[in-house]
Amino acid sequence: MGASAVLKLQKVGFTVDQVEALADFMDTQAASKTDLMEAKTELKADIAGLKTEIAGVRTELKAEIADLRTEIAGVRAELKTDIADFRTELKADIADLRTELKADIADLRTEIAGVRTELKADIADLRTELKADIARLKTEFSADLVEVDRHLEAKISAVKADVNLLKWMGGVIVAFQIAMFVKLFIH
Repeated sequence: MGASAVLKLQKVGFTVDQVEALADFMDTQAASKTDLMEAKTELKADIAGLKTEIAGVRTELKAEIADLRTEIAGVRAELKTDIADFRTELKADIADLRTELKADIADLRTEIAGVRTELKADIADLRTELKADIARLKTEFSADLVEVDRHLEAKISAVKADVNLLKWMGGVIVAFQIAMFVKLFIH
């Protein structure tokens, strides 16, 4: 504290002890130019250190980002390979399934043809038997011929209905197999 300040304080009623105590206090609280320069130098050093640290962190982050990008590219490549492999397997499975279905349909057609042949043979045998029976019955029972004839016609109609039913069932089986085959290729 300057001499003029001390005089002014004494003029307003401060004692010498009070003025000295105030001056001591002010001296300990006030920063000198040297203190300010030291603080400025320290702040510059701290700022430079922080800038260096930030640059280091920035470099680390850039390296980590580059590593992540590389890792993502690797994962993408793996996924593309996995997808390609899955597509190849799926195409092979579909091809196998087509082959199996074609073989099943061919077997079913063969089986249906065999059943038709058997049914035709059974019908032919049945007709032959029925004709022989009719001829025998005509000879043996000429009086009951009208009634027997009606009875045989009913049996023939029933057999024809069974044959038609079997044909219809065969057609349904073929249609179902074709529908399943088409459904597999559409989906």
